[in-house]
Amino acid sequence: MRRPLALAAALSVAGCAVGPDYHEPELQTASSYEGVSLRAQDAPISVPLPTEADLSHWWTTLDDQQLHGLIDRALKTNLDLRIAASRVREARQQEIISGAAGLPQFNLSGAGVKLHSNSNIAAGIGGASPAAAAASSVAAASAASAAASSNTTPTSTNVTLYSAGFDASWEIDVFGGVRRSVEAARAGTQAAQWQARDAQVTLTAEIAADYLGLRATQARLAILRGEAKSQTDTLQIISARRQAGFVTELDVNQQQTLLASTTAQIPLLVAQIRVMEHAIAILMAEQPESLASELDPVRPLPPVPPQLPVGLPSDLLRRRPDVRAAERQLAAATAQEGVAIADLYPKFNLLGALSYSGNALGTLFSAGNFGQIGLASIMWPIFKGGQIRANIKAKQEEEQQAYLSYQKTILGAVKDVEDALVRYVTEQQRLQSLEKAVAFGRSSLAIAIQQYQGGLVTYVDVLSAQSNYLSAQDQLAQSHQALATDLVSLYKALGGGWT
Repeated sequence: MRRPLALAAALSVAGCAVGPDYHEPELQTASSYEGVSLRAQDAPISVPLPTEADLSHWWTTLDDQQLHGLIDRALKTNLDLRIAASRVREARQQEIISGAAGLPQFNLSGAGVKLHSNSNIAAGIGGASPAAAAASSVAAASAASAAASSNTTPTSTNVTLYSAGFDASWEIDVFGGVRRSVEAARAGTQAAQWQARDAQVTLTAEIAADYLGLRATQARLAILRGEAKSQTDTLQIISARRQAGFVTELDVNQQQTLLASTTAQIPLLVAQIRVMEHAIAILMAEQPESLASELDPVRPLPPVPPQLPVGLPSDLLRRRPDVRAAERQLAAATAQEGVAIADLYPKFNLLGALSYSGNALGTLFSAGNFGQIGLASIMWPIFKGGQIRANIKAKQEEEQQAYLSYQKTILGAVKDVEDALVRYVTEQQRLQSLEKAVAFGRSSLAIAIQQYQGGLVTYVDVLSAQSNYLSAQDQLAQSHQALATDLVSLYKALGGGWT
């Protein structure tokens, strides 16, 4: 029968590690998204396709160089990304810490003692060990005190002692507890890396959504100001007609009411523009007002691409960073179960020490002052009140939780894409209807003004036509914003935006 240390070394070399070996789960996903392969009339502006595309720089599909520049700058300066990068570096250090437990530990030590006593009781400890010298110093101090109290004349003694040593210890990782710990730490590092990439996905989507919202709000503000000017011109005409006696004061008051209601909406949009400028600046780690001069000049909302490759649901398993992070967290939880199981088995330790001790520094490292010790030990837990097995069961539950979280993350990812597709397609249909509403509203307003001037309708009909036309224009501008925002949400749901 092999001796324990020989068995331990053999098992360690063989790479035995208790606990389950991790294998990535095979989860079923749908063969395609419900909202792809649509007819042109279902998605008249931008058609989702089941083909795969590179989404790492998806914002380049929007023809807006200022947006491209903002995102590129934010990827370099954003504080959330810098925090995520720091967490990755921290996780790598944890790998080193976990691996160090399976390596031999070495220590160097040294000491120098100089003892002066007025008692001859310490005269014989010159060649003693450091521990004996320390104990004797206490006795010498007591003897000196006793001598002083008895009024005797002590004999002065000087003792000098030096020691130097080297020791090593090694816990042999026979059953793989340390290796499982390293495996868990490595999976944790990989999860942190995917979380950092997920932060990139979130950042690019937030920058784009805020920027597109800013441009759409500027367009709404331009519509309001243009309509307010038109209503002001109309008010001047009505006022002139009132002075000529062709209309009553009621018509003037009604037009003034409409103009005041229109101009009251302008400050709200100005505030929204400022808030979105602040949000973009903060995402770029700059002061809130720092981008005002850069973003204030009005630019049109970029059009959405005519075709949008979205791939297949199975692509999400490798493209969505949060899904990949959840899978790595499952791997880490599986390895931690192995760490817990290793506590059931014995631990083998090797200890060794070399030492020199003497009363002269020049002769300290002579052969006569040399000492050595070697020790092999085994420790096997017999009874701990069920603590070890309870810890194993707890780790198994953590592994189950990580598996369920992985499943939930995948389902959530598919849902995100399906929801974004539904909103993206239906908003296109809504936008087309609103374009017709704007055209009809413009025509109705022109007819109402013409009939009012001919005395065929009251001014209430003109006011109603003006209000309906303004509402249709504003809804159309909001629909353009919603379509652009839905596009951003879809790219984010697909996991685009990381490299």
